[in-house]
Amino acid sequence: MIENPQLEIALFLRRLQWVAIALGVLWLVWLLSPVLTPFAVSLLLGWMGDPLVDRLEERGLSRNTGVILVFILMVVLVVVLMLILVPAIEEQIRTLVEQTPRYRDWLLGTAIPWVERRVGVKISDYLDLPHIMELVRSNWERAGGMATTVLAYISRSGFALFGWVANIVLIPVITFFFLRDWDLMVGRVSLAIPRAYVATVTQLASESSYVLGGFLRGQFLVMVILGVMYGVGLWGVGLDLGILIGLIAGLLTFVPYLGPASGVLMGVVAALMQYGDFKHVALVLVVFGIGQVIESYWLTPKLVGDRIGLHPVAVIFAVLAGGQLFGFLGMLLALPMAAVVNVLLRYAHQRYTASQLYSGGHPTILLDPYLDKDAAAQAPVPGQEPPQA
Repeated sequence: MIENPQLEIALFLRRLQWVAIALGVLWLVWLLSPVLTPFAVSLLLGWMGDPLVDRLEERGLSRNTGVILVFILMVVLVVVLMLILVPAIEEQIRTLVEQTPRYRDWLLGTAIPWVERRVGVKISDYLDLPHIMELVRSNWERAGGMATTVLAYISRSGFALFGWVANIVLIPVITFFFLRDWDLMVGRVSLAIPRAYVATVTQLASESSYVLGGFLRGQFLVMVILGVMYGVGLWGVGLDLGILIGLIAGLLTFVPYLGPASGVLMGVVAALMQYGDFKHVALVLVVFGIGQVIESYWLTPKLVGDRIGLHPVAVIFAVLAGGQLFGFLGMLLALPMAAVVNVLLRYAHQRYTASQLYSGGHPTILLDPYLDKDAAAQAPVPGQEPPQA
């Protein structure tokens, strides 16, 4: 029975107000996702660099000096990676473009006939060039015409290119200010939290920071190390596109099973197209096998551990859902947000198991299955007086 209906109605309206605010914030983020991307990247970089700035402060350096040193270190690392990776990737892409006719001939002359002999289906009928062109033409007509679509894309691409350049220029500037004012921003956020919830919010924030630190710092190192290992290994095997395949497999490592599976598939197909024998296919499998052993027994336990605590299906869903809802910004923040949500869900589960809703208003009594039946029958029932001796 409700003792104070007005209080219950006021509580319901307050909760409804918070739900409306949350939905409004999500809608605003969806609208501003292209603009918020450089701020999200800079925020992550500032969060990752703040512990190093704090360590420099502990050694006697001023905050501004520590921020400048960490910022210079970040810029140097990015420049070095660009100087090393960009020429290699450019060369690999050029090789891919030059060998596209060769890959097409292998696909049409070797792979598809082999599959047709095994499955008994005439796949080449579905790859008939005139038929494909007719399908493309009809689809363009349904969409309003190729010319209109191409012109609209060109008109949009100019603005998109300008936006990308602006974002790239803004990221280092915003990152510098985030690094410099990080402690000030954290202090202001802390002061805005209601005093009754400070301890709970602080605990959840610390656990979320621990989870995110283990993922962002550790997983980034795992991706880089595996990308280099796969690229060098496949290049040593003799694949023309080995470096590109290795880097792609390393970058996809953040989604469990997807990185190794895609790398093995691309490596095997590249080995068959280039050499046409099973010797190089076996060498490709050896490269990825060694990489997986190193990743499973050394890299991930040492650098990442079990901090993020997400199932592989949840990781894949988070990335796809983030990209569908908020584009590149959503994919960028999908796993960090999923890690934070995981922390909040664990906290909610703890609160639920300690609530009266879970226990039914009184503690749950678990009887020993091996307890004597007569003793179990004489055990007092909750809410009843024990029998008198």
